[in-house]
Amino acid sequence: MSRRATILLLSGTALAGLAAALVVATEARAQQARGALRGTTPAYVAQPQPDPVPAEPTSPIPEAARDPAALIQNQGSVISRRPPPRASRPVQSPALRGVTQRQFRPPQPDIAKLPPAPEPAPVPRRKTVAEEDPYAPLGLRLGAVTLKPALTASGGYDTNPQRSSGATKGSYFGRYEGELSVQSDWNVHELKGKLRGGYTEYFKQRDASRPDAEGGLDLRLDASRDTRILLESRLKLDTQRPGSPDLNASVTGRPLTYAYGGSAGITHDVNRLQFNLRGSVDRFDYEDAKLTSGATLSQRDRNQTQYELRLRAAYELTPGIKPFVQGEVDTRQFDQKVDSNGYERSSNGIGASVGSTFEISRQLTGEISAGYQDRKYEDARLKNLRGPVGDVAILWTPTPLTTVTLRGTAELGDTTIAGSSGTTARRVNLEIAHALRRNLTVTGVAGFGRTEYDGQGLREDFSTLGVRIEYKLTRTFAIRAGFTHERLNSTAPGSDYTANVSQVGLRVQF
Repeated sequence: MSRRATILLLSGTALAGLAAALVVATEARAQQARGALRGTTPAYVAQPQPDPVPAEPTSPIPEAARDPAALIQNQGSVISRRPPPRASRPVQSPALRGVTQRQFRPPQPDIAKLPPAPEPAPVPRRKTVAEEDPYAPLGLRLGAVTLKPALTASGGYDTNPQRSSGATKGSYFGRYEGELSVQSDWNVHELKGKLRGGYTEYFKQRDASRPDAEGGLDLRLDASRDTRILLESRLKLDTQRPGSPDLNASVTGRPLTYAYGGSAGITHDVNRLQFNLRGSVDRFDYEDAKLTSGATLSQRDRNQTQYELRLRAAYELTPGIKPFVQGEVDTRQFDQKVDSNGYERSSNGIGASVGSTFEISRQLTGEISAGYQDRKYEDARLKNLRGPVGDVAILWTPTPLTTVTLRGTAELGDTTIAGSSGTTARRVNLEIAHALRRNLTVTGVAGFGRTEYDGQGLREDFSTLGVRIEYKLTRTFAIRAGFTHERLNSTAPGSDYTANVSQVGLRVQF
């Protein structure tokens, strides 16, 4: 080869090496301008490269021609061979501190899904609590039983203390009364009752002064969910007026009458069907009367004991209506086999009735029944006493401030009038109470009663009309006032009377 050709070959090789070096340097500068990004694998990551073998100095070919990259291998480079700071730690951004790569991975597909969580149950509505009466007595707590005692003292004027016909003489009086209510607070069973007693003292007519009392105590024992045992006790103390047909002589004062007794029963539920069996014993005693002549009129022939057995079956048609059918048998045994008129008064009775308890709404509740009773006497001269019997008790609250109470009864009674088998008594009472204010109540009362003496054509009609006002000062103190008009119309001569009673007093309750 000629010398010129050799020079041209070497020149071309050198130019090619320089061009490659310029390209590499240009790319390095561009990367440094874009952020000094490393274009090659760092030395601390890549495998170390063996040092290039030095060219023999005796070679006639220039080093650039043998290895064009040798021109830049020994020069300073923008690529650092030292590991960057924190190279062994994961790259973290200040905004993503504490976030790992695992949190950015897509969720794994569900192999088996659980049923969706049920929707939360709606929040139950809070039960509406009846507003407490700020003037109601709190009572005295005795264990799990609450006692509510009360005392009332009043004074007034009565136009006819003896309830006698003709010209009468009025008198001022003092009225003293005590009450005690009992109510248990047990998880099972229940004890409740009320006892009231009073005394009326007339200042001008001492003979007309008289006591009175009434009360009852009931105990319910829950033997099981469907069986209950009922125990009852009752008493009543009253007086007879001097003109009563059973007092066939002129008497002075007011003879006492006692009525007391008890009952025991059991109630069992079979689904909606309810059975009630009840047995009772009642005692009636009459005090001897004092005649105007000073003698004593015995009334022991009127003392008696009554035994009764009653069976009731009821069916609950709806939660508010429960009709029932009832049958009863009773016997009345007098202490003396023959009374003062020569009659054997002991008797046996049988009766049946139908009725229903109802609660049409919170505003209308009650019980109504009607039936028929037949009573047979031991004395053949006394015919059977037959007639309708029944009871009515209705409570109606048309507005939160007004309460209407209706009570009525029809029953067959006893008498010692010669030739009469007994009495048929019918009574009805209506009471309307309205609260003008929370502590001021006005009550109107109206009543009517008729008593017929079988076989004698004797009839008595008794009517009453009155108004009461109660003003509650606090839970403990209340002022009461009232007016009552009484009237009796009788077919017996000299028995009619009229009386007006006015009184005002203070009541203390706990």
